[in-house]
Amino acid sequence: VQLQASGGGLVQAGGSLRLSCAASGRTFSSSSMAWFRQRPGKEREFVSSVLWVGGDPKYSDSVKGRFTISKDGAQKMVYLQMNGLEPEDTAVYYCAAAPPKTTYYRDYASLSFYKSWGQGTLVTVSS
Repeated sequence: VQLQASGGGLVQAGGSLRLSCAASGRTFSSSSMAWFRQRPGKEREFVSSVLWVGGDPKYSDSVKGRFTISKDGAQKMVYLQMNGLEPEDTAVYYCAAAPPKTTYYRDYASLSFYKSWGQGTLVTVSS
């Protein structure tokens, strides 16, 4: 699966951005998609995930209530609507895809669960 993330940019605190991730290639081999981010000087961390079919989206505590993940299965697109952005949200955001696994509900926040990664898109939130 090839992933292309886009939509990053510079925004003021309190503003919004919408990230997009386009999946192509062997997309039938992917059952879940996720967004991770890597803040300056920090390790890559889980942000949100969603199954292509069914299930409830998952969020990290730091973005719950502000970010919303959505999907378009027909177009193989995944989005991350980010509202109420804070300077602490400044990061490179990556989309990722995982193959079908029964351990999704245990491992959805784990980096190693995802086998395909996009190139990342930079989000900068100014104070």
